[in-house]
Amino acid sequence: MSLNQAAIEDAIKQKLIQICETLGEDASDLAHDELIPASGLIDSAGLLELLMWYESHFAIPLKPEEITIDNLGSIALMAEYVIKRKGQA
Repeated sequence: MSLNQAAIEDAIKQKLIQICETLGEDASDLAHDELIPASGLIDSAGLLELLMWYESHFAIPLKPEEITIDNLGSIALMAEYVIKRKGQA
């Protein structure tokens, strides 16, 4: 897997847009550094769906203590966490 920050961010944003569309929301204008939970675009079930996809898509099993706003709060933070975790592999 390429550890290209922009490509990872784009993949995450596309999935987030898809999830939000099912909730009747438009996430296309969500900034990559905007906190996803604070955006009001996605509910808790949607967040869980995003995290399950994230773990599967990037092959990163998450421990409960890793699921924090600092690691996974925004698109940019999620991409940085992929790079951090994959860089340790």
